[in-house]
Amino acid sequence: MKKKKPSKSQKKIHKKTVKAKKASRPAKKKILKKKPKISFGQLVAKVTHYFPHVQAAVVKVKAPKLCLGDNLHFKGHTTDFKLRLQSMQMDHQPIAAAAKGAEIGVQVPGRVREGDRVYRPDH
Repeated sequence: MKKKKPSKSQKKIHKKTVKAKKASRPAKKKILKKKPKISFGQLVAKVTHYFPHVQAAVVKVKAPKLCLGDNLHFKGHTTDFKLRLQSMQMDHQPIAAAAKGAEIGVQVPGRVREGDRVYRPDH
């Protein structure tokens, strides 16, 4: 035995009651939890290239000054290590300090990727 289909007027009534039920419900508020902002220190540079055969990175300096002996923290999606800056070159010549906007070569102990950020820790 087949069921009868509801008439058009019954469908309209049903839609109105469904809409009325939805409208009467209080809207759920989404509670957004803010992630604590982790500070790695002052952003001093950004990695622009990596040479795996010599384990060197090219970084663009964003701080006013970057010197030999500075402690640096390389942080990226898969990169996370700290080092003391011992080797720095510009145009294949060793330098002791680099100014803002300079692209320098830095010896690194592990792989870094383009876009990784370089921080100078606060402490």
